Amino acid sequence: MRAFIALPVAGDALDGITRLQQYLPEGRPLPEENLHLTLAFLDDQPEESLEALHEDLSGICAPGFAVPLRGLALFGQALAVEAEPVPPLAGLQTAVQAAARRAGIALPRRRFRPHVTFARLKGRGAGLSRYISENAATRLPDLQAAAFSLFASTLRPQGALHEELARYPLVKIGRAHV
Repeated sequence: MRAFIALPVAGDALDGITRLQQYLPEGRPLPEENLHLTLAFLDDQPEESLEALHEDLSGICAPGFAVPLRGLALFGQALAVEAEPVPPLAGLQTAVQAAARRAGIALPRRRFRPHVTFARLKGRGAGLSRYISENAATRLPDLQAAAFSLFASTLRPQGALHEELARYPLVKIGRAHV
């Protein structure tokens, strides 16, 4: 099963990103239910590995936190809102990756560049260049991280279908550790 772990996007952050999507001159906006900030992409995994991972993820105790969203970035054929790698986000991402490795899931070692992809692109016309430069310094409402989730992802011609398999609530500040 193709899977990943992410922070779902909701509330004011979701509203801000969907407003950006309304003015997208080209490309395919992602549906609201597919907007997330990936903590770890797991690729295809057997159910046994995901079950072991689920047990480990259930034990992560981390505080809820805010993730500032600012500016736009291109990631290949994807357009995204960049997220500031604030310490609580970096700590959660490290804990999630460690849990995946303990479950026997091999993860690529690469720098964590947090972002929320909101559109898929086929090309890059002048309208898109103008859109990116006009919105390059855009600051959106913070993403309020109250939980992270394990998702299954099914690839389809019309775009990926994401299904939340499990949700892991973050705790109130003052009772947490990562």
